[in-house]
Amino acid sequence: MFVLPAAAIFIVFLWLPIAKGFVYSFYQVDFVHGNTFVGWDNYRTVLSDRDLLVAVRNTLYFVGLCLTIGFWVPIFFALAVSELRRFQGFVRASAYLPNVVPLVVLYGLWRWFYDPVGPINAALQALGLDSVAFMTDPDWSMISIVLMETWQQFGSAMLIYLAAVLSIPRDWYEAAEIDGAGIWARIRHITLPSIRNLVLLMLVMQLIATSQSYQSQLAMLDGGPMKATLTYALLIVKYATTKLEIGAASALGVLMFLVLALLAVIRNRLQDKGAGA
Repeated sequence: MFVLPAAAIFIVFLWLPIAKGFVYSFYQVDFVHGNTFVGWDNYRTVLSDRDLLVAVRNTLYFVGLCLTIGFWVPIFFALAVSELRRFQGFVRASAYLPNVVPLVVLYGLWRWFYDPVGPINAALQALGLDSVAFMTDPDWSMISIVLMETWQQFGSAMLIYLAAVLSIPRDWYEAAEIDGAGIWARIRHITLPSIRNLVLLMLVMQLIATSQSYQSQLAMLDGGPMKATLTYALLIVKYATTKLEIGAASALGVLMFLVLALLAVIRNRLQDKGAGA
């Protein structure tokens, strides 16, 4: 009885929409005149769409950039903060502060940063370097979004890593210091092996989160320039809201669901392994 309200909310707002998504993927959805069963036509439509390959490639590129740039930043900061002897609380609060910035403010702030006459380009010109077209150059547009999201989101992950690092028995570090181990030796032989399972779990969770990303691509550039930031999730949104093809959008969602389900299984196994350890 205690679990029933939470289970009802979970079913109504999560599993029911998932089930409807599977059903709608086989229909031409029309909320006015009624739905028409079309079989596998929606899947044929999306699989023959040229934008699908572009979106998949951009999504893989975006995920790769997030792992290359953003995944290691919170780990580095957690290790650095754990070594602080003073002002650790202030640094933790400062690192988490970007997470509480409203998205509207975040996007407006970074559009100003990336403006041709904004502070970043002004600093580059002051150093004698050429300005960068962050928002209009296809080579820089996705990188710009990743840098923005890394700045905004690394604080929460850093706190998770920091909690794991601080839970390591201090006796291990004291024994290592007595044996003459420096800071890098302690990190390599004590810290990193101790948080290895957490790092793997966070890696899979970031793969799931970044593969579903579309908000910043939509708000900052709407998939441009030249479809350079058109991700898979953003393509689903465009099918649903611009083309008003709910069935085709559901088919894309089902395909993504199947891929992410595999990653979710891996995440749960890593989480169970970490809990057992």
